[in-house]
Amino acid sequence: MRRVRPNPAAVSASLVCPSAGRRDVVHKAGSLLAAGACALMLGMGSPAAQAAGAVTNVKIGTVNWIGYAPFYVAEKLDLFKKYKLKVTLQMFSDPALIPPALESGALSGAMLTYDQVVGRVAAGKALKVVMPIDYSNGGDAIVASTSITKITDFKGKKVGYNPLSPSDFLLAYALKKNGLSDKDITSVSLTPEAVPAAMASGQLPIGVTYEPSLSQVLGQGGGKKFHVVFSSKDAPGLIADVLVYDDKAIASKPEEIKGVIQGYLDGMAYIKAKPDEAYAIVGKAMGISAKEAKEQVAGVYNIPLAEMPKAFVKGPDTTSYFASGEVIGTLLKAKGQISKLPATEATIDARFVKALAGQ
Repeated sequence: MRRVRPNPAAVSASLVCPSAGRRDVVHKAGSLLAAGACALMLGMGSPAAQAAGAVTNVKIGTVNWIGYAPFYVAEKLDLFKKYKLKVTLQMFSDPALIPPALESGALSGAMLTYDQVVGRVAAGKALKVVMPIDYSNGGDAIVASTSITKITDFKGKKVGYNPLSPSDFLLAYALKKNGLSDKDITSVSLTPEAVPAAMASGQLPIGVTYEPSLSQVLGQGGGKKFHVVFSSKDAPGLIADVLVYDDKAIASKPEEIKGVIQGYLDGMAYIKAKPDEAYAIVGKAMGISAKEAKEQVAGVYNIPLAEMPKAFVKGPDTTSYFASGEVIGTLLKAKGQISKLPATEATIDARFVKALAGQ
């Protein structure tokens, strides 16, 4: 998730690990080797330095995405300090490198999309969601020329999207709901950033992308050339961003995890109380203007504390990990990325948000 290319100087003390793309869940050749190098570069600091002060240094792996705005604000304003934490956001240009870095111990925690968690747990990794962050609420969309008005019109046409990414999940979900599958379309592998140019050329009538590329497509031809046919608003929760820790950290560092969540919630509160100041911080972190940051935030829904526990409860809607996990896992299995769907319970740990929400 997440979306625009990171600005290496945008987040304090950040590091951009090399690779391309964003929310791509497929490990490209050499990814694990690159992740190992990143792990060394992201060293956790000397034990003596950590023991010298009462503040615990925490490194959270992330990518550039508007849904992480409360974290950007909390880091910049040091809102974690009162929880005796110094949180540093480590920026990655390829989200596929974050899980291996987390599993190696180079990161304390990570911001991932839920599909990444499903894939890693299916591979035998002990990662769990400890907090829902946001879900895309229109920030991801399937766009098409104005002559194409419904999903069933996609049959036999070229569709550009990034395979095995949230764009793929959104497309698969839309096709299935309309009685189609990827066999009914001609798939064109494209990064989300490449979709606007491909559609502008006239060679691609349909594309799946997300902000800010989404706005670039919709703005072409004076806003009259392309339109949204299906978006993440139609599948709330399917494309979800989450805070993730491994089982060892959950068992040994509960106060740290609680403090990270509390600092994030303080960041959310600051955005609500002082939006102008907050979006200036967010814009700088993302390498965009405060105005653009404020506009982009309309495409996501940052889940308030009172609603967070609901994501961990069984339900038919994709706002529940039980429902979205089944959609994601089924797609990953069908495409040979996993051999077996993991139990949803193996991917989540609700204890922290339940305690903070008074449940």
